[in-house]
Amino acid sequence: MVTLSETPVYVVDGEVIKADKDATSVLAGKGITGDTKAEATKGTMAYKILKSHNLGESMDDLKIRFDCLVSHDITYVGIIQTAIASGLTSFPIPYALTNCHNSLCAVGGTINEDDHVFGLSAAKKFGGEYVPANLAVIHQFAREELAGGGKMILGSDSHTRYGALGTMAIGEGGPELVKQLLKQTYDIPRPKVVNIHLTGSLIPGVGPQDVALAIIGAVFKNGYVNNAVCEFTGDGVKSLTADERIGIDVMTTETTCLSSIWETDSEIERFYEIHGRKGDYKELKPDRVAYYDGLVEVDLSKVRPMIAMPFHPSCTYTIDEVRKNPYDICKEVEERAKVSFGDQVNYKLTDHIIAGKLCVDQGEIAGCAGGGFENICAAADILKGKFVGNGKFNLNVYPASQPVMMELVKNGVAATIMESGAVFKPAFCGPCFGAGDVPANNAFSIRHSTRNFPNREGSKPGKGQIASVGLMDARSIAATAANKGVLTPATDFDVDYEKRSYHFDENIYKNRVYNGIGKPDSDAELIYGPNIVPWPKMEKLADDVLLKVVSEIHDPVTTTDELIPSGETSSYRSNPLGLAEFTLSRKDPEYVGEAKKVRALEEMRLSGNVPTGDGIDIAVEALKKACPSFDIKNVEIGSTIYAVKPGDGSAREQAASCQRVLGALANIARSYATKRYRSNVMNWGMIPFIYTDEIPFKKGSFIYVKNARKYVLEGASKVPAIAVTDGVVKDIELSLGEMTEEEREIIAAGCLINYNNR
Repeated sequence: MVTLSETPVYVVDGEVIKADKDATSVLAGKGITGDTKAEATKGTMAYKILKSHNLGESMDDLKIRFDCLVSHDITYVGIIQTAIASGLTSFPIPYALTNCHNSLCAVGGTINEDDHVFGLSAAKKFGGEYVPANLAVIHQFAREELAGGGKMILGSDSHTRYGALGTMAIGEGGPELVKQLLKQTYDIPRPKVVNIHLTGSLIPGVGPQDVALAIIGAVFKNGYVNNAVCEFTGDGVKSLTADERIGIDVMTTETTCLSSIWETDSEIERFYEIHGRKGDYKELKPDRVAYYDGLVEVDLSKVRPMIAMPFHPSCTYTIDEVRKNPYDICKEVEERAKVSFGDQVNYKLTDHIIAGKLCVDQGEIAGCAGGGFENICAAADILKGKFVGNGKFNLNVYPASQPVMMELVKNGVAATIMESGAVFKPAFCGPCFGAGDVPANNAFSIRHSTRNFPNREGSKPGKGQIASVGLMDARSIAATAANKGVLTPATDFDVDYEKRSYHFDENIYKNRVYNGIGKPDSDAELIYGPNIVPWPKMEKLADDVLLKVVSEIHDPVTTTDELIPSGETSSYRSNPLGLAEFTLSRKDPEYVGEAKKVRALEEMRLSGNVPTGDGIDIAVEALKKACPSFDIKNVEIGSTIYAVKPGDGSAREQAASCQRVLGALANIARSYATKRYRSNVMNWGMIPFIYTDEIPFKKGSFIYVKNARKYVLEGASKVPAIAVTDGVVKDIELSLGEMTEEEREIIAAGCLINYNNR
């Protein structure tokens, strides 16, 4: 189904050649000589798009200017506030503000709609595009209205992926969008490019989520495509519809790759034509000779209906595997849950096995991954004449945009869905991040959405609540619904899948979306609700720092949802201090209180007093003995967390900024799960320390870094430090990892706002 190459490869006229010691002679036999690797590297689609957007002098160190920006309503307020504080006068490039996350305006009272009002006022003042709530989820709108062949789009959401349409799109934290608004660049080393080579074609009942989960299961844990660009090629591409390609593409985020790009053809040209934008189509394909840093081969004909069991999209099995051995697989899930939840909850998935069959409580087909036209049409074909029943199982279906919903209403699919007992709902991202359709305690939901992280469905383990999610394709969710909640692959059903045509109604957007791109009105007033609060002042990094470890997390991976929970907390994302109260609340409920104690120590120091209490007295005495010149009055005090691998998942900057506004100065990790989280850490003025061995410190320890500012500005590979645990001193060595000159200066300045106001 999916195989990985152990070596880089050349692809020559579609033939794969291993880049090993024999490659030169093999290539020479095909008439290819010279500096083959250097030239073949330029043969990828990714290289050409990056080159056309690079403002720097080198292709090794890129300085990218994007064509377009897109944000939703839990990110755009903070981005615009940061940009305003940094000197923003107008949006220099097209910027679309969508409203698909904080659409439940009952959550948090009036403050969600206050954010929407602010967004519209900002679009008017600075010259942007504003998409009202429930009109479209962010990525569907971008596909329908913003994508274009050869373009690059930057979005403040991790699933910013439009590669199937020939657009290289990247999801990042808000500060990276701020840089674009200030006419700065996105600075990264040139990423590796991994070829995803597709062959064959899908069998009936298998959909894009099945393909995506098969790929994620093969590449996530080994980091095969981490921070690389996934480049999709092969004859199998042509066998896929545009919707199928889009459904696979959006899930590449869960591989931890940086971005994606696909070969384009008449199928994608037709997509643009349907949406009235045929001129935005561009044929893309690699050169005759292309070099790839890795190769993932996917035989589409061998893909079978898949499920990602809790609590990660990489925990993949075929549905048939789960049906044959439900108890052992569910038991494995329960054991994994103990790592994340400990004794907080009594999580039981084996309780869902009835008469040897795994039974689920809820189905969701939603969002940027599941809410596409063809997914919902296929689900309707399976459900036609069948019923979800009047028991505990329920099914909810969310089309990804109002134009998609309109077509489903016109062609009768919506009626078929509703007649089955499923509930048809407007475009909304809530089921993907826990703001809608939260299951009952200990319930198991199956979803064609993007993630199934712990708590992602909205439960609160810290309060004794737990539910879980399995990711599946819409087709198998519909098959399970038709089977009254008994886990069932769509391949069990002999279905006549209708090939319905899609017709895009452009008037839906023309009549409702505010489009002020290129037409800023400097006299327009920004409208602030009472919950929209500016960022607090942050100090520049001092020469020396003293860090207190206030949280210690040993999970193999820590998601951004665990760093700052999604769900109802999203309503507070325009209030930095208000949102900070939720930091690590589901993972380490003591964090906020402990971080505030450390912040209080720094406030004592800044006021001219000697900091005392919270264990610092013992640490100071120990450090004075180890370093006679140590003087706490001249040392900046801040908190830090330790996590093995933090930052998998969402691009939301608040996973880092909430720590910062509570006084954090650093993170310490064995490695960082994603580039975007590490960038957020640096953009908010925190040092991304790395410590790869078993840690010689613990929660409550202090870590003294003399000359921290100097080491950061120099980009030192090794940073000597002293750890103090219960008065015992130990010399340790931290590292910083690769940083650009600008990133080093941002940390030294204390945050991106300070950097831009020097």
